[in-house]
Amino acid sequence: MRLGATMTIERKLALQAWIFLALPVLFFCLIRFYPALESFGIAFSEWNLLSPPKFVGLANFSRMVEDPVFWIAFRNTFLYLLIGTPFSLLLAFFIAYHLDQVRFAHGLIRACYFIPHLTSAVAMAWVWRWFYQPPPVGLFNNLLNSVGLDTQPFLRSTAQALPAVLLPAIWAGLGFQIVLFMAGLRAIPSSYYEAARIDGAGRWMVLRDITIPLLRPTIVFLVVISSIGFLRIFDTVFNMTDNGAGGPLNSTKPLVLYIYESAFRSYQMGYAAAQTIVFFLILLAVSLIQLRLMRTR
Repeated sequence: MRLGATMTIERKLALQAWIFLALPVLFFCLIRFYPALESFGIAFSEWNLLSPPKFVGLANFSRMVEDPVFWIAFRNTFLYLLIGTPFSLLLAFFIAYHLDQVRFAHGLIRACYFIPHLTSAVAMAWVWRWFYQPPPVGLFNNLLNSVGLDTQPFLRSTAQALPAVLLPAIWAGLGFQIVLFMAGLRAIPSSYYEAARIDGAGRWMVLRDITIPLLRPTIVFLVVISSIGFLRIFDTVFNMTDNGAGGPLNSTKPLVLYIYESAFRSYQMGYAAAQTIVFFLILLAVSLIQLRLMRTR
């Protein structure tokens, strides 16, 4: 008796689904899970890619505690998170809320906001790097000089470099956030707004008591996704700073860039793997805390 003859339709469909999913799941395990598990072993060893790994115990983690550059990168990473996430979400919601009420050229305006999200991060970073250059090259300094203001160092300043790098990162992700906010706004039943108008509710009351509470799932999703994005910021910093070093004086260097430098510039694979584990725990903790604080009871 054939195997197929004894199987129900549901089991046949499930088997077909697993057959189609087998190759992608295998590929994902080899590309994602295996390197992640391998990094746990490398983190407790000293390895420069040329000689065999040598077990050193917790030496890499002890070095991390005493490494001033690591703590600078750690601080910068959380600055990207704490400044970038709330500012970008508030700006995206403000634009989406008002864009949702536009009827003329709505699709064109939405596409204009979304185009930066589709643009190559490398190309975008180099264009913004040109904007920040000194006169007569840089666009921003030329505009400042044209109205009588002094030239600003921007990427050459330890105080201005991080905000200068963060601004294009916010701009690039704005379109994605706007589209999701607009989808959430369109999903709210119009009957709620009609009932509020009949009851005499003002615009602010409708926003506070209807729009924002019903957008909670969208807000939670965007907060988590945006936070992970800002914690993992790399391309913008690497391409906008000289030699991709996160300067000046490491003032823009995030943890991801420092991990990259430790692994592929200094060839300290064990130290880079130890930093990766710490970074993974940070991502996990931030995501769980946000989900815990913002979940709907």
